[in-house]
Amino acid sequence: MAPPVTIIGMGVSPEDLTSRQRSLIEAADILVGAKRLLGYFGDLACQRRVVDRDLNGLGDFLQAKMPDNTIVVLTSGDPLFFGIGAYLVRRLGVGNVRILPNVSAVAAGFAHLGEPWQDVRVVSLHGRNHTGELLHHLAVGDTVAVYTDPAHGPAWLAAALIDNSMADVSMWVLENLGTPDEKVARIPPDQAKSMTFSDLNLVILKPDPGRQVRPALFPGMPDHWFTHEKGLITKAEVRAVSLSRLRLFDRAVFWDLGAGSGSISIEAGQSITRGAIFTVEQKASRIRQIHANRSRFGIGNMQIIHARLPDGLADLPDPDRVFIGGGGPTLTDIIGTAARRLKPGGIIVINTVLIDNLAAASQTLKDLGFDMDMVQIQVSRARAMPFSHRLEAANPVWIITGSLTGQATSKKESIHRDAPIPFP
Repeated sequence: MAPPVTIIGMGVSPEDLTSRQRSLIEAADILVGAKRLLGYFGDLACQRRVVDRDLNGLGDFLQAKMPDNTIVVLTSGDPLFFGIGAYLVRRLGVGNVRILPNVSAVAAGFAHLGEPWQDVRVVSLHGRNHTGELLHHLAVGDTVAVYTDPAHGPAWLAAALIDNSMADVSMWVLENLGTPDEKVARIPPDQAKSMTFSDLNLVILKPDPGRQVRPALFPGMPDHWFTHEKGLITKAEVRAVSLSRLRLFDRAVFWDLGAGSGSISIEAGQSITRGAIFTVEQKASRIRQIHANRSRFGIGNMQIIHARLPDGLADLPDPDRVFIGGGGPTLTDIIGTAARRLKPGGIIVINTVLIDNLAAASQTLKDLGFDMDMVQIQVSRARAMPFSHRLEAANPVWIITGSLTGQATSKKESIHRDAPIPFP
């Protein structure tokens, strides 16, 4: 017996439907899909349900109707390639769903260009904030296919490329694929940013031949790769250990407080591609350096905030991870503000070279119910001498880590956001 719900991918137009798929559509008691797709079958005598943003409501409707009806859900492209198919399988159960795939817009798009796409990166901006992932792929020289939405269309994307110094790519905009109004055009980003496009589009971004590829990110990149005031940067070795203590992940919300040149935020970008990086610094000269470094390495999901800490944090989303690289006499206030906002299971990492701040930071974390750990890093670098090398010692740096794990999580959850923080 066939499952009660059949999800049919229509490809880029009804012409891509097979005879079997057409027969199932014609036999449906209920036809579900976007208004545009339902319009292709206006002559069928069946109940219709338009898919909108209320996916929970759609799931409730399908579950209620499944026992007594044959239901067909229409999707554009391929249902399991950035489509609604995955959601419906989770919601209805794999045993209640049959999926009949079809040609995706990406496959159709590269067919128009006459190029293979097995190595292409595909990013969806449809209801998602994946700009960082997109720019990361472009930075290392990948070709990227982009599903857009009305709020993040080709013009918006072109402006984002320009803002992040990535306009040196070939931008193809494919509109209304599979329809009489189909358009395929190569448009420079500086022109595309002021143009109007159909909401039904796909964008393909290809690095231009000879384009300078951004350096691949890795922990502890050489200090001279960053624009910074002489010596005022978290040193490469300390950076690598601090990032390992943060335990970053793809979708994390990350605060970099007292960011200096932004080197920690830049290297965090190799791990956080679908989350968000918020880089806060009070000095205007360093804000300019952070902007230069963000553009150099193509960290598109990095927002730069000019503020004196602990101000400037109220409007930011609650963080999963916090790095504090500055603070001076206000360090305990900054830790307290971050602790009140930190999500359960979060981590705070603090760097300091000052003995007073070491004591203040470690005691504050303990008082707030964090599991606290610390290491000291002292690096000696080789310096050339006439007949050999000598080692020159840098200042020792304490790396203090506060984690909300186990019992500490429950302690943190008992702290009210407006309650006073017990500073030492």
